[in-house]
Amino acid sequence: MPVIYIALSGNTQIRGLSAAICRFYGLPVKGDADTLAERAVDAVLSMKTVAMVIDDIHFLAGSTSNSVRMANQLKYLSNVFPVTLIYVGVGVQERGILHEGFSPRESPLAQFGRRTTALTLLPFQVDDDEGRLQWRQLLKTIEQKLVLAEKYPGMLAEDLSDYLFARSTGHFASLMSLINRGCLRAIRGGHERVDEGLMNQVKNDAAAEEARKELEAEIKAGLKTTRPTQDPRRRRKSA
Repeated sequence: MPVIYIALSGNTQIRGLSAAICRFYGLPVKGDADTLAERAVDAVLSMKTVAMVIDDIHFLAGSTSNSVRMANQLKYLSNVFPVTLIYVGVGVQERGILHEGFSPRESPLAQFGRRTTALTLLPFQVDDDEGRLQWRQLLKTIEQKLVLAEKYPGMLAEDLSDYLFARSTGHFASLMSLINRGCLRAIRGGHERVDEGLMNQVKNDAAAEEARKELEAEIKAGLKTTRPTQDPRRRRKSA
């Protein structure tokens, strides 16, 4: 079991974190926090796990006692687990999570930030061919995995490329929410494929809906496109 995935919630306790790790491995979750922690360590070692993904780390924002205790528990895990810990969250640096709620004057006391390398995941962009090709490849990959009776090659990557970029503003979470809801509507209505008419009936998250108008205007005016200026297959042949 090389990689395990754990998601935090707004009220995750220390015992709950250890229980979530045990539950992922299919182990019993009875016992106190120390018992579950020992069981989790044994599982990580015996299953040869090398990476642990902990999602929604932004729930540790603030200086509440539970958040501080959980931050201390994560530092403990980094000491006892011989794995790479990958934390995923929104606005991690802005929320002060790496400072553990300490004031700027006390920030040197925060150890979590000293043990963590912050990486930024930017939204997809289509300002150049490299970005457009990445967007195209993403849509082709999603398209291949859709389970719709009447899907066809190019349904997303060709026919809906500009449309999906405007509706999602290049954000992966917004894109997947939109496609998932569109597929659900297509299946329930017996349509079994997604097109612009069907997708117009689907509402997306508030942030994406608010920003879509500007992108749609730029695309309609020809100021922005998701289509590469040169076919990548043709470029490889010429090279």
